Amino acid sequence: MTLIIETGAGLPDADSYASVAAADAYHAKRGNAAWAALVESEKESLLIKATEYMVGQYRARWKGRRRTAAQALDWPRYDVELDDVHAYLGSDIVPVEVQNACAILALQARSGELAPALKRTIKEKVIGPIKTVYADGAPEAVRYRAVDQLLKPLLCGSGLSGRLERA
Repeated sequence: MTLIIETGAGLPDADSYASVAAADAYHAKRGNAAWAALVESEKESLLIKATEYMVGQYRARWKGRRRTAAQALDWPRYDVELDDVHAYLGSDIVPVEVQNACAILALQARSGELAPALKRTIKEKVIGPIKTVYADGAPEAVRYRAVDQLLKPLLCGSGLSGRLERA
């Protein structure tokens, strides 16, 4: 398999935000031995799954606009302002936060589906002496808080609300 990395050029056939080398470096710095134990083809497949998840989860929440309609992924983008420094990102990059989030999610994908099918919420379940009750309003989907926090400067709104745009 040949992994096609989005370099910031707006490639029409890119399938990952991060290269295997970038993910290797990220996980090596954090001592994630589980990532190091994988073979290259497994890492590539997991990076593709992570990127697909990111596109599905964040497409409507990224700041700015995709550079072209022909690019396969959401990055590169233009008009992405970093609020804390009042500066704009270049429209020819994939931010390191996006690459690192992809690496985090790729390792998480090793344990199972990132976006599993949702099941009906159980309000109360009793099995013998064990009783489980979920709080009202509890999220039904898995959330990756570390990734949400890492990407927060690149996202519109609080993360749970919709996109806010000026008319």
